[in-house]
Amino acid sequence: MHIPVLFGLDVIHGYHTIFPAPIAMASSWDTKMVEDAQAVAAQEARAAGIQWTFAPMVDIARDARWGRMVEGAGEDPYLGSAIARAQVLGFQGKQLGAPDRVLACVKHFAGYGAAEGGRDYDSSYIPEEQMWNVYLPPFKAALDAGAGSVMSAYMDLNDVPASGNAWLLHDVLRDSWKFQGFVVSDAFAVRSLVTHGYARDYQDAAHKAFSAGLNMDMASGTYLKYLPIEVQQGRITMQQIDDLVPPVLESKVRLGLFEHPYIDESRIEQVLNDPVHQQAARRAVQRSVVLLRNEGGLLPLDKSGRTIRSIAVIGPLGDADIDLLTMWGALTKPGPTVSILKGIQDKVGSAVRVEYAHGPNLYRDIPSPFENLPISAMKEQSAQTPQSARRSMEDAVALAQRSDLAVLVLGEIDLMSTESASRASLRLSNRQQELLEAVFATEKPVVLVLINGRPLDISWAAEHVPAILEAWYPGSQGGNGIADVLFGDANPSGHLPVSWPRSTGQEPLYYSHNLTQLPETSPDFKSRYWDVRSTPLYRFGHGLTYTAFAFDNLRVTPQARAGATIDVSVDVTNTGKRAGDAVVQLYIHQRAGSASRPVRQLKGFERVALDAGAKRTVHFALGKDELQFWSPTQKKWVVEPEQFDVWVGGDSSAALHGEFRLTE
Repeated sequence: MHIPVLFGLDVIHGYHTIFPAPIAMASSWDTKMVEDAQAVAAQEARAAGIQWTFAPMVDIARDARWGRMVEGAGEDPYLGSAIARAQVLGFQGKQLGAPDRVLACVKHFAGYGAAEGGRDYDSSYIPEEQMWNVYLPPFKAALDAGAGSVMSAYMDLNDVPASGNAWLLHDVLRDSWKFQGFVVSDAFAVRSLVTHGYARDYQDAAHKAFSAGLNMDMASGTYLKYLPIEVQQGRITMQQIDDLVPPVLESKVRLGLFEHPYIDESRIEQVLNDPVHQQAARRAVQRSVVLLRNEGGLLPLDKSGRTIRSIAVIGPLGDADIDLLTMWGALTKPGPTVSILKGIQDKVGSAVRVEYAHGPNLYRDIPSPFENLPISAMKEQSAQTPQSARRSMEDAVALAQRSDLAVLVLGEIDLMSTESASRASLRLSNRQQELLEAVFATEKPVVLVLINGRPLDISWAAEHVPAILEAWYPGSQGGNGIADVLFGDANPSGHLPVSWPRSTGQEPLYYSHNLTQLPETSPDFKSRYWDVRSTPLYRFGHGLTYTAFAFDNLRVTPQARAGATIDVSVDVTNTGKRAGDAVVQLYIHQRAGSASRPVRQLKGFERVALDAGAKRTVHFALGKDELQFWSPTQKKWVVEPEQFDVWVGGDSSAALHGEFRLTE
């Protein structure tokens, strides 16, 4: 009998057409766009013979030092759940086996994003209530959307490795959630149970992973070698093996691999080069970049040549291509990538002179283990001699001096923000800060464009540079999409899915912390540190546009029985002079109960397109799913009869306030 191979790859945000990084797509707060993007990724991957993607990654990440923050949707379980759901629907369609779709694999189950110190692969210690309330909801949302497979994580969770953790793989996944698909380990994770000191030897590792409920061992060969021995020795029965095999075979059947084991090679070029895909990628960039700062309305720029006759594009990422894709994007089969320099040149044409200076090279102090993979096109920029570095700085400053405006493109190459890419410092590396300050000192207008996978320390820039655009890793159409925003052909509308720190020492940092002694709202509060403010530099949900929005007329059902639905509505008005998208965000706080509750929690959002002067009423419903939490004192999910606060606005500091009470 011929059993087709289930071929998987990290098609995380594209195969040939690379969309913005997952953290960027989360910044769009646009679930329809995210779903559409992953549908394109699935179509291209399936045309090339890939049936299984090791995505989405839905790990909640609250520490920017962790390099894999780039692969997820940020710090919040509500937003993370919405993005997880959208990605699964994009990859798989409404049911597994839909045409031109792939099997989704939600990862890394679970708690991987809480690694101590932000150090990739290190242990996570997460209280049970935080697991249920924060780290597990995006996984549950992905499975409810139909995800057919799950990938277990590398790390220890509360001293039990996730790939041998029966509480995760059986109690939560199978018993509580009734998951019917299969679980695959992360690469070599079964063998690593020995490294963890959890298993005595590789046979013991196979036994413990299998007994915990792991269906498939990825890459280590541990199951292949030792499970037959386990059966011979009577430690595992054939019935147990028979119980774990069907979900894998069922997935292959539903994907149609038995009936159609081969691809139609004549379709590959047509699908991969579909211009509609590039248009979708460009639109995704436009909707996901976040305008952090725009003092004096420096942006959008004039492309006519009347007010700006020359632009200096400066920085080691200004002419980058592969480094706009993320490491995983670069490891698939990426098509042509538009650099930011090329995007600006194409946008202004001959009306504006555009020149480029590279500045300092970017490289890691400790090289990435992924750089030398045979299939890798990624390379770090080489270290420079002191003389070469000084000359590159001088050339960049000279270019700025003879130009009307400078666009600095700074941040991280793709190998700096990915797996095995944690950082002890979030400062701009490799003399980029020095370059930024030197160009600013020319007194020419400066726009800072950030290419990165996590928040960086830009506290100096936030005080001095008038315009800052967070572009993340924008993908194949990065240059075009960013140019669209810089010159006003697209109105920026992204909002941060993470809290942006003032300094590395604030990490981990997240908005939905609990109230505590001397809360931040107290008149006497200044900071929890004596050397820096403890509030974020930019709050969760922050994002500017080229217009302005007003929120008013908040209406909230004043009282309802616990378990009923609370209706919330608010009027949103575009008070600016151009059309734009508002991201309306709703936050709640439960004032008392069986446990302390976070100061604010996102429980609703809607992206609303409004013409200049237009107004719309936006409605939200707060039901059981939004109001329940897992109580550490009652050890169960509860909706409690208590008083609640409601805020609605454009970020997590929204001031428009209402309240309601749940009764018995």
